[in-house]
Amino acid sequence: MPETLKTYVRIVDRFNRGVGRVTMYLIFVMMGILLWSSISKTFFLPSLWTLEMAQFVMSAYFLLGGAYSLQLDSHVRMDLAYGRWSPRTKAIVDVVTIFMLFVYLFFLLYGGISSTSYALQYNETSYSSWSPYMAPIKIIMVIGIFLTLLQATSILIKDLAVALGRPLA
Repeated sequence: MPETLKTYVRIVDRFNRGVGRVTMYLIFVMMGILLWSSISKTFFLPSLWTLEMAQFVMSAYFLLGGAYSLQLDSHVRMDLAYGRWSPRTKAIVDVVTIFMLFVYLFFLLYGGISSTSYALQYNETSYSSWSPYMAPIKIIMVIGIFLTLLQATSILIKDLAVALGRPLA
């Protein structure tokens, strides 16, 4: 494989690993928000922002962690025959099937960019009583989809190398 592709894979993998490891801690932020929600509903006046903020944090958690999960190959997969195949056969099948992921991610990215530009242009807010601006979570959504697209490209390069009999690592 050309050195530029190896460099691309190294940079994307390192970046998504860093983002994924930082993103893992958002689960504790969400737990803190939900704990405060329980305490405030029990002892004080209920907070308007807690449920929706927990949803935003959880959305950021899975959107920003998606690329890292893809990198670790920890997504759910139907494994009827796949587990018995050789690494080269797996790589060939993955090269073919990853194009479906690209189509899906391109549509998601297109819709995400459109939705984000609308939210920014019209100062879109949620319909809840708290009524937060929607642009920040939509920007995070676009970033997460884009990082997943970059990671899918990295995986495609690695699978092509294995399929050609020249693994990168």
